[in-house]
Amino acid sequence: MKKYFDIVKKIHSSSFKLTFVSSGGGTNAISSLLKVPGASNTILESYIPYSKESMDAFLNKKVDHYCSLNTCLSMAANAYKKSKDIAVKTKSKHLIGIAITANLATTYEKKGDHKFFIVVQTHDYTKYLECYLDKGKRTREQEEELITECAISLLAESCGYEFSLPELNENIKIEQINAEKSWQKLFNNKVSYISNTKNNPELIFPGTFNPLHEGHIKMKELAEKKTGMHTTFEICARNADKPPLTFYEIKRTLDQFQNDESWVLTSAGRFSEKAEMFPNSVFIIGADTLLRVFDEKFYNNHKDMMDHINRFNDHNINFLVFGRKVDKKFVSLEGIKVPEIIRTRCTGFEEASFRDDISSTELRLIKN
Repeated sequence: MKKYFDIVKKIHSSSFKLTFVSSGGGTNAISSLLKVPGASNTILESYIPYSKESMDAFLNKKVDHYCSLNTCLSMAANAYKKSKDIAVKTKSKHLIGIAITANLATTYEKKGDHKFFIVVQTHDYTKYLECYLDKGKRTREQEEELITECAISLLAESCGYEFSLPELNENIKIEQINAEKSWQKLFNNKVSYISNTKNNPELIFPGTFNPLHEGHIKMKELAEKKTGMHTTFEICARNADKPPLTFYEIKRTLDQFQNDESWVLTSAGRFSEKAEMFPNSVFIIGADTLLRVFDEKFYNNHKDMMDHINRFNDHNINFLVFGRKVDKKFVSLEGIKVPEIIRTRCTGFEEASFRDDISSTELRLIKN
């Protein structure tokens, strides 16, 4: 503790407040912050979602890999969101979300790598550190100490102080993505959406595109051929029910698109919100997504669901529906019970014209 006492004391005397979340490792870093007097000036909350079920609940989604950069990014984004929700009187520039996820030495030999990820999320940047450790080189306690030193260093930097990272011979990567001004305006509710084109979107393809794959491109081409319209990819950066995207994730997503491809970044999580934002549009969606639109559990009650669905009529919204594999079964528009009030607004592509069972989730699982 003596090693970190002075720098942690400086952090506690600063104007910054933070939410800290860790899983699989990093609890010593939280402890190092809490043991120094003045912690209540800085620490808003700390979370340790250790089980898989706990992590899924914390992020409000099923996680692909629990010790990964993607998961750590979502953890940090949610931590920053919680900081904003709690410290409503604190300026956003003085709020931080920090997350750690790790796979460390234990009482038995693990099959996978010993590794850890740390992400710091602020109002204007996302910074991450990933490190793959040499297996068997350190004890669990030594690996935890290494994480603590890295975490305190990144946190100190966020608060305007210096605390050197430890010297490592292993594979370590650090990257910082600064937010563009337009992204900050979107997150601060100064604009409803931002786009790389001045044209109003007509044919809109919503998704996370993490990653963009051949199935997406085929859907885009078929939709354009059917409508004669140009596709605009829509990415929701901020959803009320899930962690917002970090600036790293926004840049990674947008960098996938070619120069002649249009995209729009929004904070419209529900399709009824997208309809209000882009009236007179055609949306490209998968059957799995349409099933969720008609699932009452995502609404307060049946009347609330029908009120949201009726907005598609109010704003003249139509859907091009592509078949998708749902629970190992291929589902097309014909297999979905569409409410009568919008039945004519849905046009389906049957299995003979399009079928691509690969998903972004499966590609992420393969990659990792």
